[in-house]
Amino acid sequence: MGSVERPTFVFDGDCAFCSSCARFIERRIRPAAQVVAWQFTDLGALGLTEEQVSSAVYYVAPGRSTGGPAAIADMLRIAGWPWRAAGAVLGLRPITAMAWPVYRWVAKNRHRMPGGTAACALPPNHPARAKYAK
Repeated sequence: MGSVERPTFVFDGDCAFCSSCARFIERRIRPAAQVVAWQFTDLGALGLTEEQVSSAVYYVAPGRSTGGPAAIADMLRIAGWPWRAAGAVLGLRPITAMAWPVYRWVAKNRHRMPGGTAACALPPNHPARAKYAK
């Protein structure tokens, strides 16, 4: 794991849907974390790989790195009310486990989501597609 001083929430900046979600996070949720596209950060310093961040969002904090719904829960837990409560609920193991299939479906279909574009679709040969096919 890399070293970070400030919690960081990493998303796919090439995806219009993901970028729209990141703007919502910055404007409305306002977590005590840096929200950054993986294309504009030093992944090695965060202890992440391109394969990881192209398949899910990630939250990196000192001593902690999570992906997908767990990353969203961690990011929400460092925001104000009511987001902190939502993060606590989403962070419960059974809830996070149930959230993964929904997360995978959204990730696979993000080009069809509001704000999404054809550029958001994962290419057919992308290694993350196998994850989303589940």
